[in-house]
Amino acid sequence: MDKLTAADGHTLEAYQKRPKGKPRGGIVIAQEIFGVNEHIKEVVDQYASLGFAAIAPAYFDRVERGITLPYDDLPRAREYVAKLTQEMILADTRAAMNAVADAGPVAVIGYCWGGTVAYLAACHLPVAAGISYYGTRILHNLDQIPQHPMLYHWAEFDRALPLEDVERIKATRPEGEHYVYEGAKHGFNCTHRDVYDADAAELALERTSKFLARIC
Repeated sequence: MDKLTAADGHTLEAYQKRPKGKPRGGIVIAQEIFGVNEHIKEVVDQYASLGFAAIAPAYFDRVERGITLPYDDLPRAREYVAKLTQEMILADTRAAMNAVADAGPVAVIGYCWGGTVAYLAACHLPVAAGISYYGTRILHNLDQIPQHPMLYHWAEFDRALPLEDVERIKATRPEGEHYVYEGAKHGFNCTHRDVYDADAAELALERTSKFLARIC
């Protein structure tokens, strides 16, 4: 794990991977609500293999250093998130962006809780783009407006965000690209969870890659 320093002086760890050869841009991977675990590290590795300088900052270091949580401990995960302010989250995202800025344009891709982080980054930071996978908390942040391109991946059977709420987000943010994955559930991209949907994950990655190709 590498060390980053945010603008407010906070130090945090980050998992970083560089591609072979010249990078085509930078990617900040915003974690699920469970921390920078093995899956998030695998996502960083995946984007490095696609030619990006990728990095996942450990947002939970502001609460407890080196922590990851099991997928069945959602109550404690929510307690950790509740201790993070938007200012903290954006400061740590900016620190991660700075770490890969030499690679070119930097996008933020987030999953679950991190999907909302990607949205907020597109609202407030100089990102090339934001990409959100089932960012349920976006619904509560629609008063903040993205200043950069957004791509949204939604799950048809997301118990945390029913389709009527997805439609509300789509109606409020029609300038973004929205895709709903039939039969998929919240967390469909995570190979470590029983909700993993290989077809949905593959299609979402294909769409994400095409989206990034227009930007990076």
